[in-house]
Amino acid sequence: MKKLLSSRPALWFLFLFNLVVAAAAPFVVDGSQGIATSAGMGIVSLGAGTALLRGGRQRQHG
Repeated sequence: MKKLLSSRPALWFLFLFNLVVAAAAPFVVDGSQGIATSAGMGIVSLGAGTALLRGGRQRQHG
């Protein structure tokens, strides 16, 4: 499972999907639940984006 989640296509999907949901959540869900959803999805998106950047650097050097 770890190998699947660390593949580039899966990371791009996680990054883009969670970014879109994080941007749309405050408009779709009212109140603090929308803000919490946006924050949670934003954190997952940032994590996937960071993994994409680190993966690219490792491939260039190694």
